[in-house]
Amino acid sequence: MLKQYITEITENAVKSAIKNGKLGQMTAEDKFTLNAETPKNEEFGDFAVNVSSFARFAKLSPAVIAQNVAAEIKENDLETNTVAGFINFKLGKSFLNASVAEILNNKKDFGSNDSGHGEKVLLEYVSANPTGPFHIGHGRWAAMGSALANLLKFAGYDVTQEFYINDAGNQIKNLGKSLHIRVLQELGEKIDFPADEIERKSYYPGDYLIPVAKAFVNEEPEYAKSLSKALSVEQLQHLSDFARKRMLELQKELLNKFNTHFDVFYSELELHKSGKVDACIQKLKEKGLLYEKEDAIWFKSSEFGDDQDRVIKKSDGSNTYLTADIAYHYDKFERGFERLINIWGADHHGYVARMKASIEALGHDPNKLEVLLGQLVNLVINGEQTRMGKRKNMVTLEDLVDEVGVDATRYWMIIRDINTTLDFDIELAKSNTDENPVFYVQYAHARACSIFRNATSERIDIETKASKPALFKQDELETELMNANLDALWAVDDEKSISAAKKLILKLEEFKSLILAAANHRAPYMLCKYLQELSGAFHQFYTFSRVLSDDRELTLARLALVKAVSTVIENALGILGVSAPERM
Repeated sequence: MLKQYITEITENAVKSAIKNGKLGQMTAEDKFTLNAETPKNEEFGDFAVNVSSFARFAKLSPAVIAQNVAAEIKENDLETNTVAGFINFKLGKSFLNASVAEILNNKKDFGSNDSGHGEKVLLEYVSANPTGPFHIGHGRWAAMGSALANLLKFAGYDVTQEFYINDAGNQIKNLGKSLHIRVLQELGEKIDFPADEIERKSYYPGDYLIPVAKAFVNEEPEYAKSLSKALSVEQLQHLSDFARKRMLELQKELLNKFNTHFDVFYSELELHKSGKVDACIQKLKEKGLLYEKEDAIWFKSSEFGDDQDRVIKKSDGSNTYLTADIAYHYDKFERGFERLINIWGADHHGYVARMKASIEALGHDPNKLEVLLGQLVNLVINGEQTRMGKRKNMVTLEDLVDEVGVDATRYWMIIRDINTTLDFDIELAKSNTDENPVFYVQYAHARACSIFRNATSERIDIETKASKPALFKQDELETELMNANLDALWAVDDEKSISAAKKLILKLEEFKSLILAAANHRAPYMLCKYLQELSGAFHQFYTFSRVLSDDRELTLARLALVKAVSTVIENALGILGVSAPERM
């Protein structure tokens, strides 16, 4: 990475300047850090390093320090100059050519790294109740979570994606009760959900259970006909199991359609049946971390950073939600995962401390649990914000995907930091204009592919209208690109073309450091910003540089650069789970 390279040679130059007595009172024991940045004024150079902070050690002016450090830098094809306390660097063509060659050589692996050192990560996200369709908030977690998984894998982590099925408790019974009503309605019975608001809260009256009821009647007609308005315990269990299974199948179908693929679907019901919840309670008891109060069992979570102790078994003998969650997270570590990452809604903020407390109480490092708290999604329709649930259309993820498309929905869901509220502009997301971020990026990739199609297709002479042979043969072009003379990019008498090519290459090279930063900060949204900038740099290069011409050497050099662009765009979009179309 060029920024890292510039930083390292500057650090070495500082050490050399100290050794040669050029930095006044500064000694080798003085601690310092340096960072290479891109200057705001591109006339200064490609990178700049600020050494003015050394003045407190050296007792010299920042300008003198910069000059003396710069004098120690003796790298080939690298020009330096100083302004005040800054050392500016201008890269020669060998650096730029090497960057393009690296992309062409590495292709789909370009930008990947091993910073994760194979750490075993369990990434849990979405984890919605199987009692209804996904809302658009679930869509944000699905897009963000799957993109984060791809990003971490690209950065050398061993990632397992897990969906925790909340399929235990009264909610599943209520789902069975609700399906019962829909089945009876399907059979022609005059029955409806309770009108009383309090009673109605024990049901799921949404229309989404109507097709589930139709499926039940079709698959089990005799059983359906045997149902009366009064349900036995066994019948309720049967209906609950059917509804839970069918709703989970529908959720899985939508997740697959949305390019979100889980390795594990972990059932809360099975967690209870396995005895792991009771075993976890016993483990806390043996550690002396439980006590009885008001006929309930309390966990001493306040001893581990929580703001108060928590009930894990209620006075009626039933477990709280926290109890199963403690057992679930303990089991994650027991399965050999070294780091846990959860994506939760912002309303779970207060839950983080008690979860970390339980992890520490059970003998694991609480810092190995990372919780990303996602903010809400607001739909923007015709320029006006619409609260989720206030509009009949497009309040579910499936509605939104059907309206906007998978690519646009995913890209827009990822485009902002998960910690910020997202305004999803539906009309803009559907538009084929440069103002639509996903269209702008995908069009850049399609343009690059179009250039290659034209390079290997017959041409028409503008003057004679006669057919001319293709510039290159399809089966030979890739080999020729690998052997392209990239010096031709810099041999043209066109400063705008040279400047645009240089800017584009520097932006391409930045992809490597971007992957490191985005993975480290768990921030896939950084790729969206980068893709906008890269696409802009490519469109500018295309404006100032005629790629296909009768100058074969120059054409090959520019085609090599275009190939590098399409490769990096495809790699970045692949991480986001968005397609890279060849035609638009």
